[in-house]
Amino acid sequence: MLIGVPKEIKTNEYRIALVPAGAEAFVAAGHEVFVEAGAGEGSGFSDDLYEAVGAKILPTSDEVWAKADMILKVKEPIKPEWPKIKKDQVLFTYLHYAADQALTKALLETRSVSIAYETVELPSGELPLLTPMSEVAGRMAIQQGAKYLERLFGGRGVLLGGVPGVPPANVLILGGGVVGTQAAKMAAGLGANVTIMDIELHRLRQLADFMPANCDFIFSNHQNILDRLPTTDLLVGAVLLHGAKAPSLVKRDDLKLMQPGSVIVDVAVDQGGCVETIRPTTHEDPIYVVDGITHYGVANMPGAVPRTSTLALTNATLPYALALANKGWKQACRDDRALALGVNMVDGKIVYPAVAEAFGLEWEPLEPHLAT
Repeated sequence: MLIGVPKEIKTNEYRIALVPAGAEAFVAAGHEVFVEAGAGEGSGFSDDLYEAVGAKILPTSDEVWAKADMILKVKEPIKPEWPKIKKDQVLFTYLHYAADQALTKALLETRSVSIAYETVELPSGELPLLTPMSEVAGRMAIQQGAKYLERLFGGRGVLLGGVPGVPPANVLILGGGVVGTQAAKMAAGLGANVTIMDIELHRLRQLADFMPANCDFIFSNHQNILDRLPTTDLLVGAVLLHGAKAPSLVKRDDLKLMQPGSVIVDVAVDQGGCVETIRPTTHEDPIYVVDGITHYGVANMPGAVPRTSTLALTNATLPYALALANKGWKQACRDDRALALGVNMVDGKIVYPAVAEAFGLEWEPLEPHLAT
């Protein structure tokens, strides 16, 4: 199979979908790997490292897209990339279709095969290709939130951990999954008072067994959220519905309960966000203020630490990518139900129900496509 790795062109996105060791594994398995010139530099991987293991460096993304049977990316294709996608080309990347109708309709028209990292799902319910970036984003949410609480950035001027004689900040985390757990560990480690909310009681019990004493665990409903907003300095949105749009848990009217200069970091922004007033921002222009509350909505937070993020991501994605290349996408999905759940579109048809439901579009089962 011909494997293509174009350079990421989303604003301030420095990750790459394949490290040299991964390229070496593809070449050893008999595949050809084409990497766009400079694609790995942001993560610290020079072109000569790829060439040394047998990959070919191509000068433009157009050439990479044109040659490849399968494209490996980190982030969803943005508008300039849409015309480059070919019929039956396999696209393996984060896609988050349910939060982007324009992207969904554009890629339906390409009649390509879309396999989304974020919907590959193990029988346990774990999302193995989302987990590493969720770990990074959860930890970064606290770093960014702590920074924007500083007066210099318009925040309340509150130190997250406080000091002796001065109480620490209050952090409210909506969602007790991977993002929420990592955020809570960071915030609690800095000494903040942390409240984690989730709708699954068994998850709250699990968290209570290993999280430190400065964490509280509260069942998530609108009234409980409202009760805590007046004392919340930093709110972290960490809600995830597999492949679907995130629910809106904090409404605009609710913001009036928060103290001016408080901060919201909504990690769910790439799935539409769980705060009504959130919108995607960039690393260059990460924040904006609504009703006195600072909103941080960077949709590719792990892109700010590309070395760590690239290595963590590719550790998880490479086995699946190799299976797709070695067996072809249909056989690989027949052999691995977890990977099959990653398939969102085939030949202009949506085969992942949550994406169709998000926009009122038609859905059809994946199985007939695997049988042909």
